[in-house]
Amino acid sequence: MRAARFHEYGGAESLVIEQAPDPHPGRGEIRVRVAAASVNPIDWKLRAGALHQLIALELPAIPGRDAAGVVDEVGDGVQGVCIGDRVFGLGGVTGATAELVILSAWAHAPDTWNDEQAAGAGLASVTAMRGLNALGSLAGRTLLVEGAAGGVGSAAVEIAVAQGATVIGTASERNHEFLTSLGAVHTTYGPGLAQRLSALAPHGVDIALDTAASGSLDDLVAITGDPTRVATVADYAGGQRLGTHVVNAENDSTLLSAAAELGRQGRYTPRIEQTYPLERIADAHAHAERGRTRGKIVICI
Repeated sequence: MRAARFHEYGGAESLVIEQAPDPHPGRGEIRVRVAAASVNPIDWKLRAGALHQLIALELPAIPGRDAAGVVDEVGDGVQGVCIGDRVFGLGGVTGATAELVILSAWAHAPDTWNDEQAAGAGLASVTAMRGLNALGSLAGRTLLVEGAAGGVGSAAVEIAVAQGATVIGTASERNHEFLTSLGAVHTTYGPGLAQRLSALAPHGVDIALDTAASGSLDDLVAITGDPTRVATVADYAGGQRLGTHVVNAENDSTLLSAAAELGRQGRYTPRIEQTYPLERIADAHAHAERGRTRGKIVICI
């Protein structure tokens, strides 16, 4: 199969397109012929070697954790999915940016999503949902999403709105119209956030989700009045220091199915900032590293 790989840690230019061995699913896994795969922060951090002390990779490695496509091989013990089904989901920390990928968590892709949207839904929706679930019931509560325009943040906004929350999202001014389209009240991040929120939410902010790791956790705790009313999916050290909920993504088919159902209802549509062909994966990684994206970056295989 054709795949993007890196043979040593380094910059985006270290990525090459070449032939790699075809993978095969083990028990409880499926193999998917990939239509598209998304780019997540962990992808370029792993490629750059920033996480090598925490996650040991066998090189050469194929970047990418989530993808969408058509099932073409099913492992032992798998039920509820057949060869030819269109799915999206998650595999290991690497392996998705290739013609074939092994998934250990998946859901049927709704017809309302194209392949690029389905590819952008996996890690973003699971991360957003786990962060939101840590905060309890959302109905009737005012939620602040820090970093609301990014891949996880935009998913969290739409999913929270679908669950009955009033959502305020922080983003740069260029993304304010985008937040409005998601159903959020917008404001800017940074100094003076508490004062801006007092005008937007005169009855206060009930809960907050940090998706940005921008150093704002202390402010979010002060704004909500209780560290247990704050969850972070990005600032693990800060969350542990302050006692907030610290949430990691997990390969959870139940959450993927819940996201897909919201997609079928037209209540959650993964937002794609830009797509790149596989041959331009280096450009896609460089784009992701610059940050401040509006939704997801996706590689079309």
